[in-house]
Amino acid sequence: MIAGVMLAACSSGKTEAPASQQAPANGKITLYYLQKQGDQQYFVEQAQGAQEKAKELGVELKVVNLGQDANKAITELDAAVAQGANGVAIVVPDQAIGPQVIDKAKSAGIPIIASDDVIKDGSGAKAPFVGFNGSQMGDSVGTEAGKLFKAAGWTAADTKIISAYKQDLSVCTDRVNAAKSAFAKAGDPGIPVIDVGTDNSPVDAQNRSGAVIGSNPGVKHWVVWGCNDENETGVVTALANSGVQANNIIGVGLGAYLTCKDWAAGKDTGNKSALYISGAEVGRSAIQVLVDKVKNGKELPAETIAKTTIVNKDNYKQAGVNCT
Repeated sequence: MIAGVMLAACSSGKTEAPASQQAPANGKITLYYLQKQGDQQYFVEQAQGAQEKAKELGVELKVVNLGQDANKAITELDAAVAQGANGVAIVVPDQAIGPQVIDKAKSAGIPIIASDDVIKDGSGAKAPFVGFNGSQMGDSVGTEAGKLFKAAGWTAADTKIISAYKQDLSVCTDRVNAAKSAFAKAGDPGIPVIDVGTDNSPVDAQNRSGAVIGSNPGVKHWVVWGCNDENETGVVTALANSGVQANNIIGVGLGAYLTCKDWAAGKDTGNKSALYISGAEVGRSAIQVLVDKVKNGKELPAETIAKTTIVNKDNYKQAGVNCT
């Protein structure tokens, strides 16, 4: 009989999934959202959106702020496994831990998705991803900057571009490289681009761009973009502190949650536009695909890409930008 049962199981071509991959017998589903820089506004909104969706779908969600600590990411993933997580979404502080993260989840039989930053296993295969397309985002930013440059009537002779970003983060390099290419088409390919390496925070962007501004006294007009709103607003602040007037700055943010601050205050600002990205929408999408997997057995999509839109001082409220 045992042999017969084994033969039947083999001939069916199916094997039982690990218990942790199946919907819990008691119906209770517990998910974890492990986030880098959880105190950053984008990730705060992401957590809020995820919690809203979890409540709507009747699942428990635990959100953990990893800061920028890759070791904590591993420790918290181990803790989530030990505490019976049914699924995990993770924004890694360092993409280098991708293989370790994916292996741990696979060994535990827990579905995992990469949120915002792509991660890969040891063979180079990407984990299911929820977030934005970096190249598309950069293309939108560069195109907008190019249009504003043309409209301003500036020339390449007295204009330079500052591109600020964390240079070891692939999503950042995707964004700024695409912005540069798009600006060359929509604006002027002859304008020098100065790359400024930062930790993706506004303070670091402000501090590190100060030296660049000081070493270019002959530049009258500045175009600014970066990996995120933190970089762009940090550089624009540095320019303002250096005495550059707002009408000589074209800053195009990426996020809109910080660029909108000057708009809301009615300030004359170098922050002219921004690509609005909704962290809340990413959070909601991440929870939805995990619940679809755990509860309904639906395969995790390779990519779930959230929508983006360009906003400015005139339309950011209508677009839904949270500028509190």
